[in-house]
Amino acid sequence: MIRGAVLGSPISHSLSPVLYQGAFVFLGIDGHYEAIDVPSGTFADFFSKRANEFDYFSLTMPLKEEALSLDISFDELAKRIGSANMLYRKNGTWHGTSTDGSGFVSSLAASSDRTFSNALILGAGGTARAIAGAIDSLIPSISILGRTSTRRDALARCVQSSIFEYLPWSDNHELSEYDLVINTTPAGAADLLAENLSSSVSALLFDVIYTPWPTVLASRWSDRSGQVINGKELLLWQGIDQLERVVEVPFDRALLAPHLRGLLASR
Repeated sequence: MIRGAVLGSPISHSLSPVLYQGAFVFLGIDGHYEAIDVPSGTFADFFSKRANEFDYFSLTMPLKEEALSLDISFDELAKRIGSANMLYRKNGTWHGTSTDGSGFVSSLAASSDRTFSNALILGAGGTARAIAGAIDSLIPSISILGRTSTRRDALARCVQSSIFEYLPWSDNHELSEYDLVINTTPAGAADLLAENLSSSVSALLFDVIYTPWPTVLASRWSDRSGQVINGKELLLWQGIDQLERVVEVPFDRALLAPHLRGLLASR
């Protein structure tokens, strides 16, 4: 049996159990997946006491950065972006990585055939760093609108090829110069920014939140005829990337994705 869990706090809203249990059934795999509330500051104690009960963990807020303090083997990607959204056990050894960035690229490709030249990421946390690192060199210019200047250097390390700019947060920031806007902030953080949108928008909005949905920003964006992708797509594709690390038999991503998308859409 494959045993997995999503860890974070709060966690009751998570659709990860729906995603992974649905994948296990579709693939004919004996597996169990649950959601466990693990508040910030308690992760190390939880991991030391219960890690042996599981084969992998998916991590959400506020544990993606806290995970790096664990004494396990993290890959170069996780160390570069300072964030991990997955821990998995292989040959008795725990490893850490991030599938947020690869999942974002896959979900963007699956949802839009547009090309982008100038992206703006709202927020500067672990998910923002993962996405910035993933679109580095794929999108020529990457800007970050961050709420604290202390995260600038960490973001800059994630972007090595594209033009990089770190901007202080402003609820009046002009968005018309960007063709891709990615919201990684917690629910409610971008509400005032949404209130100051221009009368029409041409950029694509990718909002990594999926509950509550729609966010104020996504709703205002749609009202102005802008294209919106919600966080269920990121959940879907980063989850498939995680499954490929823990499922021993090969599977067809193109067949699995529509099935899981249907399950998520119904919730």
